[in-house]
Amino acid sequence: MRSRFKRVCVFCGSSPGNKPTYQLAAIQLGNELVERNIDLVYGGGSIGLMGLVSQSVYDGGRHVLGVIPKTLMPREITGETVGEVRTVSGMHQRKAEMARHADAFIALPGGYGTLEELLEVITWAQLGIHDKPVGLLNVDGYYNSLLSFIDKAVDEGFISPAARHIIVSAPTAHELVSKLEEYEPKHCGVASKVSWEMEQQYSSSNCKSDIAR
Repeated sequence: MRSRFKRVCVFCGSSPGNKPTYQLAAIQLGNELVERNIDLVYGGGSIGLMGLVSQSVYDGGRHVLGVIPKTLMPREITGETVGEVRTVSGMHQRKAEMARHADAFIALPGGYGTLEELLEVITWAQLGIHDKPVGLLNVDGYYNSLLSFIDKAVDEGFISPAARHIIVSAPTAHELVSKLEEYEPKHCGVASKVSWEMEQQYSSSNCKSDIAR
């Protein structure tokens, strides 16, 4: 199956979650990427949903690129990590590096870190830094509350309808990736296009502050 995407960035939890459906969704997403001949870039951990999605992509013969700050390696990487692991100085550089290599973004269920990464790439899209699709794999309605909050923000005038269009959601990997393949960005009218090089410069300047936190 041919795809418009060469590589997709996946954000997800380093925990497996309490429901087997979350773990199954991670494996199904990995298999969906393999079927479409799409490579993976992700946060570099080998535990939880991160480990499941990366292992399934790697087992399917696709390239896996994990990007992880040096300070997090002892805590996040356990067992045998698959694919290519690229170490960076801090969290800002990690996010910019993953985004630079990706043609689209998908968030599986996860915690604070997953939500922070997701909202940052949505904000970058709103600002015109990129026009890449952003998808929520809404397993068992995991992201229903977040989507309701965003719709409320649109109703109250804090998010424009065009910016709401940035987020694509679906309950299954196959449906979500199909929607992302068909995604056409809308101009949000917030700011002019900013290059990834400028974002990388910003990221590098913030690496030391990340390590200190």
